Amino acid sequence: MLSQDKIARINELANKSKKEGLTVEEKQEQKELREAYLKNVRKSFKNHMKGMTVVDPNGNDVTPEKLKKLQKKK
Repeated sequence: MLSQDKIARINELANKSKKEGLTVEEKQEQKELREAYLKNVRKSFKNHMKGMTVVDPNGNDVTPEKLKKLQKKK
C-alpha cells in the first residue's frame, strides 16, 4: 500500500507540473512515484481477481480457465 504522503506528493507534483513545470529531479521523482502507484494498483487488482468466480444465470461456474489457473497458484 502506498502511503498517504506519497500519494499527496504525486498530486503535488502533478499540480506543479500543470502550473509552472517540473525540474529534471522532480520529473524523475514523479516517474518513480507513478511506477510505485501503478505497481500497487496492479497488485491489488490481481488479488481482487483471484477471489472472483464467474457464474452464469443458471448458477453454473463459468470462470475462465486462465483465472482458475491463477487462483490455483495461491
